[in-house]
Amino acid sequence: MRGIDSLERRIATPGPEWGLALLGCAVLVVAVVLAPHEAREAAAQDWPPFVLVSGLLLVGLVANEDGLFAAGGHALARAAPGGVALYAGTVVLVVSVTTLLNLDTSVTFLTPVLVYAARSRGEGEAPLLYGCLLLSNAGSLLLPGSNLTNLIVLGHLHLSGRDFFTHMALPGLAAAAVTAVVVGAIHHRALRTTIAPSAAPERPVLGAGLVAIGAVTVLVVTLRSPAIPVAAVGVGVVLFRSWRRPSSGTAPDAALRILGLPVLVGLFGLAVALGTLGRTWSGPATLLAHLDLWGTAATAAFFSVLVNNLPAASLLAARQPPHPFALLVGLNVGPNLAVTGSLAWVLWLRAARTAGGSPSVARASMLGLASVPLSIAAAVAVLAAEGLH
Repeated sequence: MRGIDSLERRIATPGPEWGLALLGCAVLVVAVVLAPHEAREAAAQDWPPFVLVSGLLLVGLVANEDGLFAAGGHALARAAPGGVALYAGTVVLVVSVTTLLNLDTSVTFLTPVLVYAARSRGEGEAPLLYGCLLLSNAGSLLLPGSNLTNLIVLGHLHLSGRDFFTHMALPGLAAAAVTAVVVGAIHHRALRTTIAPSAAPERPVLGAGLVAIGAVTVLVVTLRSPAIPVAAVGVGVVLFRSWRRPSSGTAPDAALRILGLPVLVGLFGLAVALGTLGRTWSGPATLLAHLDLWGTAATAAFFSVLVNNLPAASLLAARQPPHPFALLVGLNVGPNLAVTGSLAWVLWLRAARTAGGSPSVARASMLGLASVPLSIAAAVAVLAAEGLH
């Protein structure tokens, strides 16, 4: 599809990203000069998530070229008997891709597919378009690699992917389910059509992309530190595909564009700087020590909107947080409130516009205002019922 094919070229168009990169580098240098020991500790905690998401994005790039995402979207559109069934299938698809391949992969590659799926049935794109963003954030609590914030906070917990899933499966599913219900209820009129979809796309290639997805899933679930192995799989599958198909969309230059290195560099610098601040200043740790589960989640949501959830995670988890799971609920679901909340917003906006969609930041934020308090409440209530913190 033309929109998806051009996404790699649009995703890293020079602009504010370079300003963010310069800002991140500047504050990183300041942190290293003023507090070198604390800066090293912050960097050691923060680098694995960024390496992991890079590997997952590269795997997603190959899977996209193999037509796996497009085939999934079109199969969903053809199989769903009505708009409600299409939306329910979309919820499952988005949460599954988010869980296995990270929320940034989900919004980057699924947003165009879902826009086309809605149009192929003659339906309004709003439920699928906004659902992709909000469910990617809210549904990123199931595995460590689903969201970079999980790995930053996990630096203190040392849990395997299986252990993390055991703790967060029910709270994460509760947050995703409430988000899905709210978005679906608000846009219920757009889910009533039953127009037949257009012809299916070309059959997907069941090869390197599918094998890579299986490999990274096993690595994330079984290893406590999967960042380097997952990145190795991502780099390896891109190089393999580039070698087999030199003119493919997974050439090294396309891979660099899809990574959006200026944004990753800028966010890493901010995360390390705020992590250094959290180690040299006891304010954040003292604040969290006086909060219960509910207050921790609300505070995390506020800071995620204030400074982006990745730097917020580094700041609030610079020291062992008393309620790490509640902290993650706020850091992962809270970004649905505003475009400043997470990198996923930027990727979603660009992907939607590339596909010819009409994303509205204001409407997405209004949906976030309606869904976030309920989603956080549901997830925290489950944590409290399970006796988790």
